[in-house]
Amino acid sequence: MAVLYLGNVDAAATDEEVRDFLVKYGLPAYDEIEHVAGDGTHPGVTVVFNELDPDALRKLQPRIHGMFWKGHKINAMVMAERFR
Repeated sequence: MAVLYLGNVDAAATDEEVRDFLVKYGLPAYDEIEHVAGDGTHPGVTVVFNELDPDALRKLQPRIHGMFWKGHKINAMVMAERFR
């Protein structure tokens, strides 16, 4: 399981738009998504890939980190594995 945090995502972006954005740039479709409001100025999303390991995700992360999407510069960070 691998977890990716996307920071500075447009608050109006839908789950489907996030999925389409990631897939467009070669990432797999996520299995779970959670919107993170933050302090309201830089909202983000956390996406979980059940069948992807963190090392593979780290190789894909540069494809979208720093990219402008929907008027915002996206920050992409691979997170430490979460335990449920």
